Parts: sequence; C-alpha cells; structure tokens
Amino acid sequence: MDTKEDYGRFCTETTPIPIFHFDWWLDATAGPSNWEVATVERGNQVIAAMPYTITKIAGHTIIGQPRVTQCLGPWISPLSGSHATILSAQKKIMNALIDQLPSFDHFAQSWHHSLQNWLPFYWRGFSQTTRYTYTITLDNTVDPMSLFASNMRNKVRKANRLVEVMDNLDLNSFYRTFKKTFFRQEKSIPFSFDQLNRLDTELTSRNRRKIFAAIDVDGNIHSALYLIWDNRASYVHMVGEDPSFRNSGAGILLIEAAIRFSVEIGLQTFDFEGSMLENIEIVRRSCGGHQTPYFHISKTPSRMLRARQLVSLLVKGQ
Repeated sequence: MDTKEDYGRFCTETTPIPIFHFDWWLDATAGPSNWEVATVERGNQVIAAMPYTITKIAGHTIIGQPRVTQCLGPWISPLSGSHATILSAQKKIMNALIDQLPSFDHFAQSWHHSLQNWLPFYWRGFSQTTRYTYTITLDNTVDPMSLFASNMRNKVRKANRLVEVMDNLDLNSFYRTFKKTFFRQEKSIPFSFDQLNRLDTELTSRNRRKIFAAIDVDGNIHSALYLIWDNRASYVHMVGEDPSFRNSGAGILLIEAAIRFSVEIGLQTFDFEGSMLENIEIVRRSCGGHQTPYFHISKTPSRMLRARQLVSLLVKGQ
C-alpha cells in the first residue's frame, strides 16, 4: 500500500484533524516530493500519523514543517479506555512514529494545542518549548463584542464609521496589503505570491478560506484578514494592514467579523495562531482570546549544529 494514499484516507476519515495536517495542504505548502509521513496501522487502517518535511541545509538533514503552517507533529485517532490505558497506547504509538523517522541532524515541529502528552518524545531525547496561541470557544448565544475589552469595542465602533467590511477580497489585493505590514517592519515577506496562490487554489476549491477586508469610501484597503478553517476550528492565518490607516481600528473590526462568520458556519473554536510577540499578544487577549499553550518539539543530534546553536544564543545574550 502507498503510505501517502493511506494517509490521505486517514485525513479524510479523521474528522477532527487540523487543516495543516491534510495531505493536500502539505502538497501545496511543501511540494509533493518534499514531505513524508510516518503512520501506525491497526487492522490495515491508519490510526496515527506524523507528517514532516525534509530539507537539506548546508549538508544537514532538517526535519520540520512547511512555511505558513501553524502546527504539525503527531495526530492520533481518539483512543478509548482509562487514562492509564490511553497514556500507555500513546507511548507505543509515538515510539512507533519516532522509529520511522529517517536519520536527521535537526528536528523541529510545533504541535497542535490539543496534544498535551509529549513525554514519549522526552524519553527519546527530544526537547520541548512551551509557546502560546490564543483561542475562543465559540457560542452562538454570545455576542462576540461582549468578549472584547472596552478599548477594543471602541475601535470597532470607530472603524464602523470609517470603513465597510467585505468578505470576497481578491488574492492579489490581499497580498499587496499583506506585504505592506512587512515593509513597515523592514522585514522580507516569507513567501512569494506564487506560493500563496498555490495554497489559496487548494483552499478555495475546498471552500476552506475567506478573505475579509475593511475598505473606505475612496477604495483604500485599511486592513485584510485571511481566515481558514477545518471541521472544528477557524484560524486567523494572515493579516495585513496599510500603515497609513493603522489608527482606524479596521483590524479589530475584521476580527469581530471573522468571529461572527465562524459562529455562523458552526465551528467550535476560533484560533488566533499566536502570537508570542508582546504587542500582538495584548490584542489577541483584549479580543477575548484565552491563552492556550502548545508544544514546540526539537532535537539536534548533530554536534556541529548544537555548537552553532550555542554560539547563536551567546551572541544574542551579549
């Protein structure tokens, strides 16, 4: 049997699987030949999987995850039994997944926040760093504005006087707005339009994305928000703002619109996809997001890479 074909069926049949784990997502973001997957089967049926990318950098083999991918790591079908029984099964499954990894010099993946048992990886020499996303449990009886802090509600009211919200912005316009955020920060954009278009084509064909935009009467795009979703959660995947209109409150208005849309289509969770940046964290928190930890798992068998990592840390500490 073809492992990727088996994995494709696993993705289709496993309802709660995050969108970032799907085979078509990995094809679009990494390229079909640049990712592999370890699987565990029971009765000729996949019950667990761990997809990963493989790249070569300066002669080193790096196992990781594609760009514009919030999380990857293991995904295990729901297990039954007592707590002790489930932990025992998870240990066996994770060890089986680790055993299938090719030899590597560095491993780094972020896990979905719902997977909280990384102990089997610890026993195999992996390390963990706790990171945070911000999530909202959706409830169709609760007005999203009631979740917002008073200053954020004021921004929404202000923005409503200045802009209109549309939810069908074209991809070219979104990308131009998205780039402005990076130019303001004097950073290079992490992916090309062609790379985004490849992913967007897949998402659009599956009705898994919507691009919200706040536009004034003169046609200026103040802010744009790229929302994606799977069967359970929506994700604020990308946000762009025009620096000329940063004080209009349009970005907060789009968050409110995205939350309302997520409730309308029956999702359970709204995920901000971070951030660990202090100036962004306060916005997520003030818009009703609950601090939600997730694990970043890593391992560096290469002594040379470990030495380089140490030097990098020492330089940053100076």
